[in-house]
Amino acid sequence: MSADDETIAVYETRSRAYAARTGCKAEPGLAEFIAGLPEGGHVLDLGCGPGDSAHRFLKAGFVVDAVDATPAMVTRARELGVPARQATFDEIGGHDLYDGIWASYSLLHAPRGDMPGTLARLHHALKPGGRLHIGMKLGTGEMRDALGRLYVYYTEDELVHLLENARFTPTIRHISRDTGFDGTAYDGIWMHANG
Repeated sequence: MSADDETIAVYETRSRAYAARTGCKAEPGLAEFIAGLPEGGHVLDLGCGPGDSAHRFLKAGFVVDAVDATPAMVTRARELGVPARQATFDEIGGHDLYDGIWASYSLLHAPRGDMPGTLARLHHALKPGGRLHIGMKLGTGEMRDALGRLYVYYTEDELVHLLENARFTPTIRHISRDTGFDGTAYDGIWMHANG
């Protein structure tokens, strides 16, 4: 299983606080992502957390498959009316299922060695011409934050290379500075890529 037990434990015990922090604003890149999807399309929210983005997708008329490895996050998402289920990154499969895959700051918890296979499975799960949104923290190496969550960092070039190797075509990218749940500032990147 590609899930890190310590990371899941942090989210399990802090799911309400995390939901309170993230629920007040739309995630960066969400409007651009929605604009590129077909009306009523099928969206996978990979690592949906408390379900804020998945809820926005539902309200916009999309069919949503929301998954998270943390039971408490699945519960928070269901409280918003999101049909969430528990699953890890390596449990995502299928072929030509989704018009869009939203992976906003979730795959940064995936072990580095798993990332090529995970991206290949996501490409396989996208319909032809489908769109991927990926949000990551920029950097090198890996470390645990002050809360104990595992983070795997990539440079912008590394991320582009990984996406292209998985047969994605990056189309949009945006870098910004923000502050994480642990209070630490970071440089983040979100990218859209066509399948």
